[in-house]
Amino acid sequence: MAETDAVPQDPIRRYSNVTVAIHWTTVALVLLQIWLGLSLDDLKGAARANTFDWHKTIGVTILLLTIGRLTYRLSNPPPAFSPDVPSWERIAAVWNHRLFYLLLIGLPIGGYVAVSGFVGGKPTTLVGGITVPTLPGISKQMGELAGEAHGALAWGLIALIAVHFLAAMKHQFINHAPASGRMPPFRPPHGEETVVGQGHGATPIEAARA
Repeated sequence: MAETDAVPQDPIRRYSNVTVAIHWTTVALVLLQIWLGLSLDDLKGAARANTFDWHKTIGVTILLLTIGRLTYRLSNPPPAFSPDVPSWERIAAVWNHRLFYLLLIGLPIGGYVAVSGFVGGKPTTLVGGITVPTLPGISKQMGELAGEAHGALAWGLIALIAVHFLAAMKHQFINHAPASGRMPPFRPPHGEETVVGQGHGATPIEAARA
């Protein structure tokens, strides 16, 4: 079955608790990360250095969470779409998720390259005094280019978040679509039942047809 296929469901299949926990933790960290990144230009001295340490630390955390979620997703495919989601929206949703994975992995790596060029091969510091080796052989010019790309991709991520948020609000409050219940704590607008449709303990689609 293709990732964009729709399958009749009763009850609605939702994401597993593992995916839900990683999803909302990542959401909180990404929003904090955006705020920290936008704050850096207005800070100087120790305040800027401390904020930058947090920015780097959260970036590493987001990278690890994203790799963990992607690994889990590959072995535990997400629940199928229900037929109330039009074909074009299913395609858009799949590509939206793919772009999220690309950016949430690419942004920390780009930032790592930028930092490596800035410090000239010396270790960089995270929160708690943790030191992390940087990439050798990264010139200052290459680091600056990576930093510019990092900033541009961050704005791309913000735009993607806005699209994702608006789509979720559309399904919940305009379409009143049962598919709104795929990601807790959102619930289907008409009180339809939901069951886990991903990972260990998932209820097979066949059970909905019985």
